[in-house]
Amino acid sequence: MVINLSSSVSIAHEYLLQMRDEVLQLNPVLFRRNLVRFSQIVGYEISKSLRYEAVKTVTPLGVADTNRLEDKIVLSTIIRAGLPMHEGLLSVFDLAENAFISAYRQHHKDGTFEVSLEYITSPDLDQKVLILCDPMLATGASVVKALDALMEYGKPREIHVVAVVGSSAGLEHVQLKYPEVKIWVGAEDEELTAKSFIVPGLGDAGDLAYGPKEMEETE
Repeated sequence: MVINLSSSVSIAHEYLLQMRDEVLQLNPVLFRRNLVRFSQIVGYEISKSLRYEAVKTVTPLGVADTNRLEDKIVLSTIIRAGLPMHEGLLSVFDLAENAFISAYRQHHKDGTFEVSLEYITSPDLDQKVLILCDPMLATGASVVKALDALMEYGKPREIHVVAVVGSSAGLEHVQLKYPEVKIWVGAEDEELTAKSFIVPGLGDAGDLAYGPKEMEETE
């Protein structure tokens, strides 16, 4: 299932506009802030589908009927671009456990690339709600590889993937591999370039958030 926030008008459109705009996106402070704010909105939307238990809360003037989150949440992030999104989600689910994954495109001289996974740390995932975030879901290879690795830590009750922009091909790839996953995107773009960048997309989210990086080519 893909939940596209662009299907209805909300303030998320303003944050997405600022992240896409070729001038506004050059302010890294604003770009990171918009990743945080976008993720807070998605976190709130995800929270509506979770399980709660009815509890009574003693106030200074009486007893109130309230609800407490019953599900155990694990927030997982593909670093580095996903770190501001992790911050936003953690501000919503502040008691969540956390997992971190180092995955990147290892480019070759012929223009092809493969996703390399170097590091992962995760708590037990059995019967918990896993939320994996990465700003750009281009080919879907990084998300699938991250989920493959995370499944070694247990079987979650639910899995949510959060991305700012996803390509049609990437969304389809993730759904084919993990049909049970709910994917939340700010927008779905149809086109991918020959180098698998989303068009119109917004560029390299990691570079926009934290500055450019050197690219290493392998044989």
